Amino acid sequence: MGAPGDRERRPDGPLADPPPLLGSPHRGLLGRLRGYFLAGLVVAAPIGITVGLAVWLVDFVDRHVFPAGYNPDDYLPFPIPGFGILIAVATLTAIGWLASSVVGRMIHSASERLLDRIPIVRGIYAATKQIFQSVLAQRSSAFRQVALIEYPRRGVWSIGFLTGTTAGEVQHRTREETVNVFLPTTPNPTSGYLLFVPRKDLIVLDMTIEEGIKMVVSGGIVTPPHAASDAGPADAAALPADDAGE
Repeated sequence: MGAPGDRERRPDGPLADPPPLLGSPHRGLLGRLRGYFLAGLVVAAPIGITVGLAVWLVDFVDRHVFPAGYNPDDYLPFPIPGFGILIAVATLTAIGWLASSVVGRMIHSASERLLDRIPIVRGIYAATKQIFQSVLAQRSSAFRQVALIEYPRRGVWSIGFLTGTTAGEVQHRTREETVNVFLPTTPNPTSGYLLFVPRKDLIVLDMTIEEGIKMVVSGGIVTPPHAASDAGPADAAALPADDAGE
């Protein structure tokens, strides 16, 4: 007859611990449900956010493009979503056609001379006009390249968007050729900083503007694919065989 402790140590005795697989079906079921929930969230959230923003934009334009009392939805038996956007596009197209004519150019010149006489308004108009002409120009290179810059200190890199080559007094006062870089903030890329960076200190990336904006908005969660980086970091190939095996 063995010692009392021998009976407790026998794996098949009545006092042995229950097999660990007894509770696994419950944990497996909860894990699968959690996986299904996350998969559904990944699929439904982008679609829902996109549809919600589209509906909000259409509703916003429909409510503000018509003067008070002239909204067709107030007189029709059913609303027409997007009718305001169609009217806005048609109006802008008509204004562009009129501005290209002789009469339109005369009206445009007279309007600019009138705005130029108002102290505060002329500054706002001139800045807004220059921005739209620079961004919407067909040959403009603004916001067409993504680059890396060492900011806010050496060894720390930030993503910026090239907006043009530095000109005027800023370039005249600097010793090196510099470029204008817009450094966006995360997760709101509409705010940021304007930096004048020497061209030699930039690393122009292959990613598109859309991919760069996605990376900024997501805080680095969404990283665009890069064919050259699929094989691993370039420095790993340069390591000696002894170091690589460690």
